[in-house]
Order: sequence, then C-alpha cells, then structure tokens
Amino acid sequence: MTPIKLASAAHEKVWGSPETEPWYRNPEGRKIGEIWFAASDSAPLLVKLLFTSDNLSVQVHPGDAYAREHHKSRGKTEMWHVLRAEPGSKIALGLRHKVTPERLREAALSGEIMDLLNWVPARRGDTFFVPSGTIHAIGGGLALCEIQQHSDITYRLHDYGRPRELHLDHALAVSHREPAAASATVRLPLECAYFRTERFTVSGLNTMVRSPERNTVFIALEGTGSIAGEPFQAGEAWEAPAGSEPFEIRSDTATFLVTSPLELPRRKR
Repeated sequence: MTPIKLASAAHEKVWGSPETEPWYRNPEGRKIGEIWFAASDSAPLLVKLLFTSDNLSVQVHPGDAYAREHHKSRGKTEMWHVLRAEPGSKIALGLRHKVTPERLREAALSGEIMDLLNWVPARRGDTFFVPSGTIHAIGGGLALCEIQQHSDITYRLHDYGRPRELHLDHALAVSHREPAAASATVRLPLECAYFRTERFTVSGLNTMVRSPERNTVFIALEGTGSIAGEPFQAGEAWEAPAGSEPFEIRSDTATFLVTSPLELPRRKR
C-alpha cells in the first residue's frame, strides 16, 4: 500500500514536438505529442503530458450520457496546466458569440471556425478547465499537463486540411454554442464532478496522509527527490492507493500536481 510509479507511453503526433525535455528525453527524428499515464481502475483518470509545435485540431468531447449511448464509454471532461509556453502561444476555449448549428457546420468546413473561436494567451502556470461540450483547440509552442476522465472520445470539427477524419454530426450534437465565459483561466485547486486537482511544492520533507476512500495521483512537474523511499524526477506520475500508510516525499525543491478522482469506479457486473 505504497505509491507506485505509473508506466508511460509516448505517442507521435503530426502536431507534436522534438523538444520534450526536461519531462521526457528529446526524441531523435520524431515528434512526440503525448505521454500517457494510465492510473488504475480505482482512479478512472488519464494523465497526459502534451508537447505542441503546431495547432491541434479544433475539437469537442461528449458528456457521459452521449458517450455511453454512442460509444459505451465515459465522456471526457479535462483540464490543462501549462508547463512551458513560447511567446505568443495561445489556446481556444469556446466561441466568441452564439452560432446556429448550420453556421457552425459551414464554418468548420470552410475554416472560418478559427475566427469564431475564443482564442486566449497561454502562459506558464496557467490552468484551463475544459468541460465536455466545450469546443477547443491547443496552439503550437506549448507543453501542458492534461488531466481528464479516462476516455479517448474526440470529435474533430476542423483539422487545417490534414487528411484525418472529421466528426461533424457527433460534434454538432454535443457542442455548446453559447459565448464562452469572460475569464478562461481558473485557479487551483480545481474541483469538478470527476476530479480534484491541486498544486503543491515540496522543500525538504513532507509527510503525506492520503484519503481512505480515493486513490491519488502525484504528477512531478519540477525537481527530483524520493517518494516513499523511491527516486522520482520531473515527468513521472505516481499513484498512491486509497488508505495507504503515510509516506514521505523528500526533495530540495519539487513541484507536483496532485489529483484524485471524484467519480467512483464502475462496479463490475
């Protein structure tokens, strides 16, 4: 009942980056877009590190009911925490003004959707919350930590002419078409229906006492040290089981995102 280092899986993407350090060794001749850390079934979350050199597609994710009906899956609500941002980097969250489904489809096909999106600056340390149904896009020049429901259902509305499938019927069925909120960034800790995430810094020794009911994932953003006597470094994720014994994190200086699921694990039938 001690923290376990989560296995990681790297995924190449057309929009990925060769610059992934210090969180992941720079790949030679490849563009890594995502590093996945899948938590256990007791923590239905998926943690990712994202590295972008170009824009991701304009996309939207379904909520639970729609995803369950059409894909037998969870929906996908997520958050992003910016680890690195080149000057001028930006993300899009929602629309600048209300549009009809017909107008949204037309704009997605023509590329005019880029002008309909609510583009905002993305700076190191910013946090963005992306509920299901929110049309969004991530620009180039960013490194992000993403925490999401354990689901990979994505509907593309626009992909800059890349030869990948669009999913306009599904996307129009789930997209919020009202204007985006005035403020895009949110403060940590962040709590929604599916997870609670906070950021904390260790300087010296911290004794961690975990929830008796929920597993917790520790994502090392900066620094090196030890967790429960095992070495850690930036770019790793560790899962502490519910009810685990108190354990120590030691570091001269290290920064973590700490997230716990609020959605209970599904019961096996």
